[in-house]
Amino acid sequence: MMQARFVKYKLSFKRPSITSRGIINTKDSWFIILTEKDKSGIGECNILKGLSYDDHPNFEAYLEKFCNQINSGKLEMDLTHWPAIKMGYETALLSLKSLNPYELFPSLFTQGEKAIPINGLVWMGSFDYMKTQIDNLLDHEFRCIKIKIGALDFDEELRLLAKIRERYDANTVTIRVDANGAFSPKDVLNKLDRLSAFQIHSIEQPIEVNQWEFMSTLCDKSPIPIALDEELIGVFDLEIQSKLLSQIQPQYVIFKPSLLGGFSNTQQWINLAQQYNVGWWITSALESNIGLNAIAQWTFTHNLSIPQGLGTGSLFTNNIDSPMVIKKGCLWNDKLISWKKIF
Repeated sequence: MMQARFVKYKLSFKRPSITSRGIINTKDSWFIILTEKDKSGIGECNILKGLSYDDHPNFEAYLEKFCNQINSGKLEMDLTHWPAIKMGYETALLSLKSLNPYELFPSLFTQGEKAIPINGLVWMGSFDYMKTQIDNLLDHEFRCIKIKIGALDFDEELRLLAKIRERYDANTVTIRVDANGAFSPKDVLNKLDRLSAFQIHSIEQPIEVNQWEFMSTLCDKSPIPIALDEELIGVFDLEIQSKLLSQIQPQYVIFKPSLLGGFSNTQQWINLAQQYNVGWWITSALESNIGLNAIAQWTFTHNLSIPQGLGTGSLFTNNIDSPMVIKKGCLWNDKLISWKKIF
């Protein structure tokens, strides 16, 4: 009979990471480990404070209860409103059933023969710090960069974008920006107009969630394509998902499987996006390399050509050693590098 246990793992940032929601020094993940006979599988339950739908004081107690039900052979719990646990369990099952517990979706990517184009992420900070990050990404041949905005003075952020465009035009480097809901309805259109001077590919979540009518107007009037991100979190019902996309009509949606409830839930969103002709891409959400590996492998199966929002977790001092590496703005699997054994 299959048995389950979990291990809590605290990831430490190399330096405090600033977002529009505050400063992050550490983040917690929980690894679900399933065993059956002489095999084991692992999946990551990833929680982002203040963002995950199941960021709840009773999260660990619920996870323990879930594992106990697996061990008793009477699994009755509904994971609909616990997307992080659903993602971890779904991944752990795939891992358990695979010949290699870290190869969930065998492909040319897992064989190290093809890569996934990704955007380079620029974290909020001082002007000089953000400029240093951008210069480093461009020097390493990233051709799509995503910049977190909303924490600095807006004029400073515009000055930063101007510096990029002085060096590279839009045909050479694609710029995505992520406001994390930082703009107010009163000034958002003015800010979008000013941002548009720098040929921005898209802006993620310019205003806070649950303003569907205004967001719909914004998507219609904005000079920059709008991508929904946080707007999707906690929306599990298919009918409501369909209503959200049909009413708002965004240009793009961004899928974070860890926050949406795993691959099955994310695929439901993908099907709707395709139905409504909405562009989309897939993004990791500060998982360890355990979660990132699963998301990257699944992403590759969709044959996407545009850069995805996947990183190597190089922000952390204590990530799980893995074969994933970045070369020339792409995520690769290096078959000469082994996973660090953790179970």
